[in-house]
Amino acid sequence: GGMVGLSIANQLIERGISNNLIILDKEKKLGMHSSGRNSGVLHAGIYYEPNSLKAKVSVQGAQRLKEWVVNKGLCLNKCGKVIIPQRKELDIQLDKLIFRGKSNGAKVELIDNKRLKEIVPCIRSKSGRAIWSPNTCVVNPLEIINLLQGELELRGVKILKSAKISKFEIEKKSLNLSDCTKIKYKHLINCAGLNADKVAHEFEIGKNYKILPFKGLYWKLKRNAPFQLKTNIYPVPDLNVPFLGVHFTPGSSTQDLISIGPTAIPAFGRENYNGFDGLEPAMLINNLLLLSKQYLLNKGGFRKYVNEQAFLSFTPLLLNSAKELIPELKMEHIEISEKVGIRSQLFNLKTSKLEDDFLSLSGNSSTHILNTISPAFTASFALADLIIDKIKYD
Repeated sequence: GGMVGLSIANQLIERGISNNLIILDKEKKLGMHSSGRNSGVLHAGIYYEPNSLKAKVSVQGAQRLKEWVVNKGLCLNKCGKVIIPQRKELDIQLDKLIFRGKSNGAKVELIDNKRLKEIVPCIRSKSGRAIWSPNTCVVNPLEIINLLQGELELRGVKILKSAKISKFEIEKKSLNLSDCTKIKYKHLINCAGLNADKVAHEFEIGKNYKILPFKGLYWKLKRNAPFQLKTNIYPVPDLNVPFLGVHFTPGSSTQDLISIGPTAIPAFGRENYNGFDGLEPAMLINNLLLLSKQYLLNKGGFRKYVNEQAFLSFTPLLLNSAKELIPELKMEHIEISEKVGIRSQLFNLKTSKLEDDFLSLSGNSSTHILNTISPAFTASFALADLIIDKIKYD
């Protein structure tokens, strides 16, 4: 029942493939996990390796979702985004990002400090250069999910909430719910996000993959903070790891406060949003061992991620990271946000690496969508078509 699942249902109907659809969600309402806790940024397609799945669907998917949002009269903040190097030596990365963005069909341009000051008066680039992405927008994720859910129900899609699967009978193409409901299917599409690996493993699919959850905590600028921010402000990311670093994000409405974050710290459980709620001790120990090994081997520059991002839950460290973008920022200007998200990051046990791209695997009358990390929300309609095109129907 997240954005990818809803989009696949929508596209199956739009393309005339099927209107006999059931969506299962274990929660009492949709959008309680990754999709509903999304930052709402519709990414322009700058970061992704050309010819990757992300690159193929991000620009087209963002355009389709923006048009859908506008046609439905929902909130859309056409605020754009600047990417600035936190340190002078990171300037060379701007050329790589410009190349990727243009290769992927994104509208991007290099700007100097004079142009940067016109867009965001309170910041300067340490190298004198920055990237301007005018097509980056911000939406309200829950607003989209709720409307899309309502439209699908009107078109005959059955959405069963509080639907917890107790047993799969794979050879019989059926599953049992905890309330004893039995559902037979022709084809099952697994878009379970944080639990997608567990569902796939039931089908003996993707056994060399597991989800490593990373928690995204946010802060926000107080209303009396002396900064006028109307656009997204992002740092130059470490392209070796799939995290973008701490950034400043406006809301879908001009009345919303500016978010600062998110962090990318190992979570204590797949749904460990607050304190020790959702704690999974066995999973935590196992994941920490994997991450420790990654750190020691330093595969994919993982040591740099740990040194720069893994401990940003400590406010002084997050503040220091944010000050790399806005040096005048002070502790008195920020406050903790209630928004918390968990990233369903996929880890490849065979290669000992974090997977950076989307992954769709075929099974027995089933398709399993793993690693639906950013920009999955942005690309959802186009990603859904890509997934549907890969489905092997029996």
